Amino acid sequence: MIYRLLALNIDGTLLQSNGKIHKSTKEAIEYVQQKGIYVTLVTSRSFPSAKKVAKALKITTPLITHQGAFIASSIDKPIFVQKINEEITYDTIRFLEAFPCQIRLVHEQFSLANKQKLNNQLLAKTVFTSGDPVFYSQQFVTSLSAYLHDQPMTPPKIEVYFENKRDLNDAVQAFGTMFTEIDVIQLDSLRLDIVPAGVSKLTGLSYIGNQLEIKRSEMVYIGDGLDDIPLIEAVGLGVSMWNADFEVKRASDWVTRSKNEHGVAYMVKEHFRKQQPIEFLRKMKIIKN
Repeated sequence: MIYRLLALNIDGTLLQSNGKIHKSTKEAIEYVQQKGIYVTLVTSRSFPSAKKVAKALKITTPLITHQGAFIASSIDKPIFVQKINEEITYDTIRFLEAFPCQIRLVHEQFSLANKQKLNNQLLAKTVFTSGDPVFYSQQFVTSLSAYLHDQPMTPPKIEVYFENKRDLNDAVQAFGTMFTEIDVIQLDSLRLDIVPAGVSKLTGLSYIGNQLEIKRSEMVYIGDGLDDIPLIEAVGLGVSMWNADFEVKRASDWVTRSKNEHGVAYMVKEHFRKQQPIEFLRKMKIIKN
C-alpha cells in the first residue's frame, strides 16, 4: 500500500515524558516529508499550542486542533471552524459547576478556567502544564457562569478535569440526554472534552483528506489515547504507541515503541523507508495525483 499522509497525535505520541521532541523524531518527520508525504498533527490541544509543535517539526500542512473543531495553518485563516454557541456554553458550564472539577473553555486565542482547587495533584499538574505558548492568554475566574453571563463566549472546545471517576460517568450520562448540540469525548477516566455536535478528530482528518484528495486508506495515524481509536481504526495503517492503553493497542494494526523510546521515529523507519518518493510514483504512473 502507498501512504500519502502521516497524521500524528501530540501528547503521549510525539512528546516524551519531559515534554520535548527527540532529535530522531524530528529527523524522521523530515525524512517522510522529503518523500513527498504530507504530515499533519491531530490533537485536543489549542491551535497555538499545536502550532508551536508543528513549527519545531517544520510541518506546513493544516493542523487539526481542538479535537477537530479548528483546522488551520495560521490562526487568522482557518479552513474549518465550528464552535459551541453562547447559550449551550452557558448551560453546559452551569451544569458542570455542580461537580468538583476544573473547567477550561479553550478558545483559539485564549483560555478561560475556573479556580477550582484539585486535590488530585497529578491532575492539577496536567491542567497547568498543557503546553500552551507564553503568548496564549490564560485567565482564571471564581465563577465561570457569572463571567459568561456578562461576557458570553463561543469556544471550539471545553475541557473538564474531574476529581473522581463517578462524577465523570454521571456527567457523560446526563449529557447524553440533555443536549443534542454538543458531543462528549472521553480522554481517560477523569478527563472529558466537549465539542460541537459532529466534531471529532476523525471528521477533522477526513476533512483534510478531502482537501488534499487523499483517501483514508492512504493515511497512517499514530496515537495513544482513547480518542485516537476511531482514527486508528479508520485509516489504512493505524498505529498505537507502546505506552497506550490496552484498548488502543487492540484497535491498532501495528504497535510501535513508547514515547520515551522514540516510537514515532522507529515506526517511520520501519514502514516508510520501503516506499518510493511520491514524485517518482507519479512519474511511473503508479499514482495519478
